[in-house]
Amino acid sequence: TSGSSGELLTQMPGKVVKINVEVGQEVQKGDCVLILEAMKMENEIKTAVDGVIKEIHVKEGDALESGVLMLEIE
Repeated sequence: TSGSSGELLTQMPGKVVKINVEVGQEVQKGDCVLILEAMKMENEIKTAVDGVIKEIHVKEGDALESGVLMLEIE
């Protein structure tokens, strides 16, 4: 459940449990940026790139469909 570009999209419907980053924060490839609960399991969403959090499009408690842009890394 990670994007190869700087965009992280949901792979399956789920609920945002926790966001571990904020805009402007530096992240390294493999960092857990948010927790998405899907099918009664908590999934760590990790970044596939090094960069800086550019924008966060979701908030904790949001119920997301598949294919939603959660956050952007530049």
